[in-house]
Amino acid sequence: MRLTRRYRFAASHRLHADALSEEENRKLYGKCNNPYGHGHDYVLDVTVEGGLDASGQIVDRAALDGLVGEHVLARLDHGNLNQDLPEFRTSVPTTENLVSLVEKMLLEHWNLPARLARLRISETERNTFELERRP
Repeated sequence: MRLTRRYRFAASHRLHADALSEEENRKLYGKCNNPYGHGHDYVLDVTVEGGLDASGQIVDRAALDGLVGEHVLARLDHGNLNQDLPEFRTSVPTTENLVSLVEKMLLEHWNLPARLARLRISETERNTFELERRP
């Protein structure tokens, strides 16, 4: 059985690789390389998997919400990914890298009986990134 909870957060970032020239960055990242950055209203889907407990649920939803709120949303919402997260001081805050970071943030504090099965971040209507975790 699976349960997916949806969360929202807003954050800004600039896609820029220090190892590339200004011209290479502009060519690779286009308008997302704007020196002043740009923002997104992200949608994060967290999917857990497991059996039903005595209450008939996969996981206590309030516990999942608390975990995501404290360890993910509190760090990301209304922040600048390049400046506010040490993890992105040396890597490009693409949404591919962001979904991997969210996985790390959650797993460092995971104490729920259900297994983290999937993470999905929608950056725009056209760009959605998914990380499927195999058992």
